[in-house]
Amino acid sequence: MPGDGIGPEVMTEVRKVIAWLAEHRDVHFDVSEDLVGGAAYDVHGVPLHDDTMAKAQAADAVLLGAVGGPKYDTLDFSLKPERGLLRLRKEMDLFANLRPAQCFDALADFSSLKRDVVAGLDIVIVRELTSGSYFGEPRGIFKEGNERVGINTHRYTESEIERAARAAFELARRRSNRVCSMEKANVMEAGVLWRDVVTEVHQADYADVELSHMYADNGAMQLVRAPKQFDVILTDNLFGDILSDCAAMLTGSLGMLPSASLGAPMENGRPKALYEPVHGSAPDIAGQGKANPTACVLSFAMALRYSFDLGAEATRIETAVEKVLADGVRTADLLQAEGDTAVSTTQMGDAIVAALTASL
Repeated sequence: MPGDGIGPEVMTEVRKVIAWLAEHRDVHFDVSEDLVGGAAYDVHGVPLHDDTMAKAQAADAVLLGAVGGPKYDTLDFSLKPERGLLRLRKEMDLFANLRPAQCFDALADFSSLKRDVVAGLDIVIVRELTSGSYFGEPRGIFKEGNERVGINTHRYTESEIERAARAAFELARRRSNRVCSMEKANVMEAGVLWRDVVTEVHQADYADVELSHMYADNGAMQLVRAPKQFDVILTDNLFGDILSDCAAMLTGSLGMLPSASLGAPMENGRPKALYEPVHGSAPDIAGQGKANPTACVLSFAMALRYSFDLGAEATRIETAVEKVLADGVRTADLLQAEGDTAVSTTQMGDAIVAALTASL
């Protein structure tokens, strides 16, 4: 689902990587394409057609580009492009959002923090994605006396917390075996329950994983003070939204960051899954060949790792991206010095494919 804005441009470069895998690694995918967001509204009058939703439910993995744009700002809230993305997450029950924050050495100077603070950074935030403040009821804007009041309900069940915790612990076992769970148990009852359930799951099934707890506000401070102390951060929907954006900027560019949203296993054992770059639709540069396709390519690499058990091929792609950056190939968002020349979206994709070929 390329979506809106720069989505179709970055998705075209992913197609090149998929074709390369088929030609050089005998890894083949059955790929179909459909509309989401504003692109879907333009054709169907809704941000996600029911037929498209059915296709997504049946797929082994969904790769999405971006949704949204100023063209759709005046639409009713229920018809805005972002509602298509939220429907995918909700109806596919994608409860665990994985947001890596990896600082490639060639980009360590792009961070607003000092190089020694971020160089070598490799953390993942696991954000619960289908409950909490964004979905709890009651919600809305109501009249109360002589003024309006806005209400959102921060609500979590034990089972919702448990499955997010299990996702974080399982991920930690693939990495450095450490989880830091973040909430606000000092002021929120939902935070108390969150901490209790995470601890119970840990004691019952994941005692081999190191678990620590931290209040989310302190977590935000620690992310900009000493981010490399973390491995996997587990947190709820609201705090995860904030903390993952904070972690994203440690790496220097949103154009470099992938994400995965995972759900329960299907009959074939693969999880329900949606992969998407963290960056938005960037309508100000859409159609100009300036977009950085790297985050979308890395999102596909995450699909290889988590949906298709092709970790070696995922690593091959990630290494190719690192090589391209080390060679000084830059899209406009990554230019550092005055006079540096930016490559186009297409040229960046071609460079990644060339690095893949050179790795053989």
